[in-house]
Amino acid sequence: MTPFQYRFQSRPNLNFVRPRLFRGAIREIIIINLIVYLSMVLFRADDFFVRYFGLVPTDVWQKGYIWQLFTYMFVHANFSHVFWNMFVLWMFGMEIENYWGKKQFYRFYFLTGVGSGIITLLFSLHSSIPVVGASGAIYGILAAFALLFPERKIYFYFLIPIKAKYFVLIMGIITFFSTFGAGTGISHLTHLGGLVIGFIYLKRSEILWRMRRNLPRIRIRNPFKKWFSEKQKHTKTEKPEFHYDTDETLREEVDRILDQINERGYDNLSEDEKRTLFLASQYFAKREKRKN
Repeated sequence: MTPFQYRFQSRPNLNFVRPRLFRGAIREIIIINLIVYLSMVLFRADDFFVRYFGLVPTDVWQKGYIWQLFTYMFVHANFSHVFWNMFVLWMFGMEIENYWGKKQFYRFYFLTGVGSGIITLLFSLHSSIPVVGASGAIYGILAAFALLFPERKIYFYFLIPIKAKYFVLIMGIITFFSTFGAGTGISHLTHLGGLVIGFIYLKRSEILWRMRRNLPRIRIRNPFKKWFSEKQKHTKTEKPEFHYDTDETLREEVDRILDQINERGYDNLSEDEKRTLFLASQYFAKREKRKN
């Protein structure tokens, strides 16, 4: 996860970047949740799924049902519950997965989901009331979106425009005070746990990332700038040193590399792939600028 990665992917002149609307981890998570919910409905097994796969603190402590810390994220109480959780996951999670890649997204999703379950467990030692739903992980996704895209406008209740950072802050405050209220059938503590874990994890990662490199951001955003400048001095052609016959073959190679980013993240690309991606961005950006 680097500033250079997002800066490259979000540049408006890169017209060859195709949107990924419904694929990867998001699609798989939604499909699994829907399959579990439909199984509960078709087999009329609500009580069974909630009791053995929802998070029941007393069962975890006394019977050793440790798997519930993981499985509770895939069990939902009703259609409205699963629909809104999956809708929010899709709406806020797709851009995050495109940014991080599938592997990193899964890691963060389950970290916040299981982590919020542990917090619920620790604060409800003697509770036998099941906790179900992916809301802990969803609140973690909201925290990630606010940190990665703080200035992005969100339409609160589909009407009121508000910046992502303020939206999540308001949601956090409401959730915090809701944990002290009377029973509503909603585990606000789980929501708050996912939000806090997601925030701490990402802020800690940012601090460690800066400490390891100890370099200003501007020097990291263009790691191939010097290399590209030197190459330009030794060539008279407009197109950088690519081994592609046409623009179309170059676009196909860039699309292949972008698919690799979506699956594994930018940091797992080879140096040649990173160099190709950067030079392609320079080449197409210059062409677009010349047209305008």
